[in-house]
Amino acid sequence: MYLVYFILWIIFNGKITLEICIFGLVIAALVFAFTCKFMDYSIAKEKKVVQRYLRFLKYVVVLVKEIMKANFSVIHMILSEREELEPALVSFRSDMKSPTGRAFLANAITLTPGTITVTLEDSEYLVHCLDKSLAVGMDDSVFVEMLSELEQD
Repeated sequence: MYLVYFILWIIFNGKITLEICIFGLVIAALVFAFTCKFMDYSIAKEKKVVQRYLRFLKYVVVLVKEIMKANFSVIHMILSEREELEPALVSFRSDMKSPTGRAFLANAITLTPGTITVTLEDSEYLVHCLDKSLAVGMDDSVFVEMLSELEQD
């Protein structure tokens, strides 16, 4: 939060000089101290928020990586000389507690090429897979683990 106050100070001043930066550091510290004392805010809470954002950023990076891997897998399936694709409907339950976590998992599945979340009722997912090979390990995927970790905070 301190950094946010300092950045706002710089933005509102419109230019960066040594004098503006020094005053900004002092004023941001005073505003941060006021926030901590009178608005029930602490550095421990800020650390927790930063750690949560870093975990979410890690989730986004893993999501993009998995999307890329699935893209190449689907391209390989389509262009290979294999007989026929065998579509499959997979049903599984998730231990996600919050509706937001369940929705994030459903969206991660749908964003990954070759899979579509057909329904999500309570914690029951019904997923259509382009091929049976894409259905393996869906209930304990990396998305489930990372979103469960995010949900615990």
